Amino acid sequence: MNAPITQDVLTLPRKLPEGQVNLIGLTREQLRQTLIDHGTPEKQAKMRMGQLWHWLYNRGIRDFEQMTNLAKPYRASLARDFVLEVPEVVSKQVSTDGTRKYLLRIAGGSEVEAVYIPEEGRGTLCISSQVGCTLTCSFCHTGTQRLVRNLTAGEIVGQILVVRDDLGEWPEAGKPKDEARLLSNIVLMGMGEPLYNFDAVRDAMKIAMDGDGIALSRRRITLSTSGVVPGIARAAEEIGCLLAVSFHATTDEVRDELVPINKKWNIATLLDALKAYPRLSNSERITFEYVMLKDVNDSDEDARRLVRLIRGIPAKINLIPFNEWPGAPYKRSDWSRIESFADIVYKAGYASPVRTPRGEDIMAACGQLKSESERAKRERRAAGTAPQAPA
Repeated sequence: MNAPITQDVLTLPRKLPEGQVNLIGLTREQLRQTLIDHGTPEKQAKMRMGQLWHWLYNRGIRDFEQMTNLAKPYRASLARDFVLEVPEVVSKQVSTDGTRKYLLRIAGGSEVEAVYIPEEGRGTLCISSQVGCTLTCSFCHTGTQRLVRNLTAGEIVGQILVVRDDLGEWPEAGKPKDEARLLSNIVLMGMGEPLYNFDAVRDAMKIAMDGDGIALSRRRITLSTSGVVPGIARAAEEIGCLLAVSFHATTDEVRDELVPINKKWNIATLLDALKAYPRLSNSERITFEYVMLKDVNDSDEDARRLVRLIRGIPAKINLIPFNEWPGAPYKRSDWSRIESFADIVYKAGYASPVRTPRGEDIMAACGQLKSESERAKRERRAAGTAPQAPA
């Protein structure tokens, strides 16, 4: 049995009326067993589970009364025993470039953010796995906020459901299926370290990949880690999605400062784990995320050292112009410096796209999540108008 790799952080269930259970986020087997535990005959449980699964994740229905292939008395018993809870949309901001940022409230009044990025022929949703973060990466504004707790599987997959609601991307009865997908890709690059909330992330992604539901290919899902080495092989075996690594430096001295988890698992240890990942998961390439910080990690020597370090790993390098925030200790690399760095990486045989900053005007860019909502909350508290947390 695999040892847990989550931190000592509680993953709290949503507080619901006594006796009711939230079915959103349960795996197929968990859902089947829950139905049995609440009185569904065991011989019928697999069929009932399949019917519910289709309504929830294929049709986007969260009202038992609309599940018309279930008998009325059974629908009534489901409504008595269960709820279908997803995060509450507190606000939505739309950038001038079409990026949408959602502020979502979960159990206990905590808030997380998800970002939808539309592109030609695809749409990517960046979702969170924790409320806050413990990694304190020095260039990341999100990392300046304290960790509150892990999200449940229902709160993770619920982010996908509410964004599909907003996009109007559920099939309508009697209409032909639209093969074009507005939400075609998922990236676990929002708040938190996914591998520190492994079980919930795994279960949520299994739901997202299930063919009779959201039905996203594992190659359409990317999990981003800052380098939690024990979780990398486990992610390959139990999730099998694509992997991205927040790398950001080519020496332990610099990475210790930028990504402090490097003090626990240094560059050499991390690279050893990554060399095994493509084989374990049969994925195409590992994405190395590299934020471009002026006069910190952007020299030609850094570029040459980077390609030497990753030699032998199927990889692409995502160069990310630093998204500045108030009080940030770094500046974005000059464009000429980014181009020079990218050229060295490209000539070494690696794809080196420069990520176009998206949603900067609404603080939705990489490393900026939740910053604005935290600031607004502090201002409300200072004014004595902080809203009451829901029960």
